[in-house]
Amino acid sequence: MKKCGSMLVKKLLFLLFVVLSLQSLTAQQIWGEARLNKSSVYVGEPVQVSVTVYTSTWFTKGLDLGNIKVNGAFLVYFRPVSKSFQRNGKNFAGVELIYNVFPFSEDNVTFPALEIEVESPAPGGYKGIKHVVKTSEKLIKVKPIPPNFKHSDWLVASSLTVSEHWSGNTKKAKVGDVLERTITRKAGGTVAELIPPAVWDTLPNVSMYPGRGTIDNYKSKTYISAQRTESVRYLFEKEGTITIPEKVFTWYHPFQKKLYKKTLKAVTIEVAANPDLGMLDSVRDSLKLQEVQISEEVSEEKPYTILGLSIKEFIIACIILIVSLLVVVFLLKRIIKYIIKRRKAYKNSELYYFNKLKRTVGSNDKTKVMNALYRWIDEIDIEEPSAQYLLQKYDVKNEVDVANIASSLSVHKLKNIRKNYLNRNTISLDKKWINP
Repeated sequence: MKKCGSMLVKKLLFLLFVVLSLQSLTAQQIWGEARLNKSSVYVGEPVQVSVTVYTSTWFTKGLDLGNIKVNGAFLVYFRPVSKSFQRNGKNFAGVELIYNVFPFSEDNVTFPALEIEVESPAPGGYKGIKHVVKTSEKLIKVKPIPPNFKHSDWLVASSLTVSEHWSGNTKKAKVGDVLERTITRKAGGTVAELIPPAVWDTLPNVSMYPGRGTIDNYKSKTYISAQRTESVRYLFEKEGTITIPEKVFTWYHPFQKKLYKKTLKAVTIEVAANPDLGMLDSVRDSLKLQEVQISEEVSEEKPYTILGLSIKEFIIACIILIVSLLVVVFLLKRIIKYIIKRRKAYKNSELYYFNKLKRTVGSNDKTKVMNALYRWIDEIDIEEPSAQYLLQKYDVKNEVDVANIASSLSVHKLKNIRKNYLNRNTISLDKKWINP
């Protein structure tokens, strides 16, 4: 019988295992993950972040992660990619969303954890069911710019082309003439905000007036490039030979791990005299006016801020502050109400009158001491509300002179009497009585 029972138990356990295995095979599986193609980069070097969601059935609605904010970096979304694979004879479908993260400071960057809402039908079904899939945050360690490079020259890019254009004759000029130089840089694998502004060399006897620059980004499904265009106007104020030095632009290739340079050659200009020196002042004033206008236009284009915050951020901060103040006021009211209630209860308690009695003990005013003593006696529960009865019952050591209570009472003796009362450490009313 025992052998048959043992076999029956084993069969039941086997059947239970089979049922659970079939349930795990038929149950829907859905999960998400975020991956980095590298975890350590230089400032400006892109990191590819792939956010992928998998399901054991299919998706009935496309994924929309909304606006993802990565502090300390520019984020560029590229494209979705469909994926599929087999595991244990089961097909899985996936959607991968590809982003590029460009750190713009030397602080480490965290790609945030995401909660992604997806719709996918259950096995055997066709109607999409909403699910929330979570991914963990990813830390990107940012390496500082190498010490032998200036921050103003640092650029990470997969390619760089540099071109320049001059308006006017770069061979000959006269005092009061203006030549405008425009330099355009096109960089691959980066965003325009990371192309550093050009630094213009100062020249003797030449006034320089930078123009308004422009930046543009160009993105396809697989690649991003950027362009920065800048200009400067040279006003020649004295005759002679002016040499505008060569201009060197450098960039670091993140895949080849090499530094490259592009050089614009030096330009030599012969500046001749001009008998009409009056026009020099007119041209100078005109260029200064244009410079002011450009500066004002750039200021107007900047988003309006309050205390360094955008209007939306300022409103959110105000709402948070107001809510916080309301919570603080509410809590303060509750605390104050609680304190008042406790204080009121204390002033109607036996302890309150006992403490008042302690403060009067030792006073030369014996009447005041006795009044305080009887006021305390009114608050305690004894059979006879008198000082003599209190001492007979709770002054166990006979420390207080019954005939001269006000003078012989002390704080220490009073505490012992109260302690005996609270502990109900009673003695016989007639201390001379002996049990026969």
